[in-house]
Amino acid sequence: MPSNSLKHWQSVRCRALDEIENAHATVGGTARGRRYATQQINYAYAALLSSHFQGFCRDLHSECIDHIVAITPSSVQALLRIELVWNRALDKGNPQPSAIGSDFNRLGIQFWPSVLAQDNRNGRRQKRLKQMVDWRNAITHQDFGPVGGDPTLHLARVRLWRRAVTVLANQFDQAMHDYMGSLLGSAPW
Repeated sequence: MPSNSLKHWQSVRCRALDEIENAHATVGGTARGRRYATQQINYAYAALLSSHFQGFCRDLHSECIDHIVAITPSSVQALLRIELVWNRALDKGNPQPSAIGSDFNRLGIQFWPSVLAQDNRNGRRQKRLKQMVDWRNAITHQDFGPVGGDPTLHLARVRLWRRAVTVLANQFDQAMHDYMGSLLGSAPW
């Protein structure tokens, strides 16, 4: 059974991403060939994908905190919650692999080693996540030097990132399910 965070990713967040994918098809058509009018949609799609994935990661982190806090005495719950979200990277930065790892590691898990151990392809997915975030920053700051200098972003690349982060969302959910189950003594979702 997936977490509420993963259910939200698979429904609300994916529907929002589908909307921009459909807008791309409406403007550029579905046949092969160059789509000059769609470059800005590709930029918007990449930025939106990054923001929704960041939202998923933050939601999952908060959901795990809720389960941890629930087993502590009520007199310390508010204090514990404040400490676990204090200076959370996902509240102020991008969903960089390092930020995600840092935030989840504060819950006591070795996050990326746990995710990478699930599937040997997750290392490649982690690299694609970093590429997506690098492009998101290049787009929003209008500085394409860090991504090679060429501002051309193709739909195929954004779709590749979407597939990668969709699998990672499932892998993150499983890693935290397993860890939280061992920490709490029973599966949290």
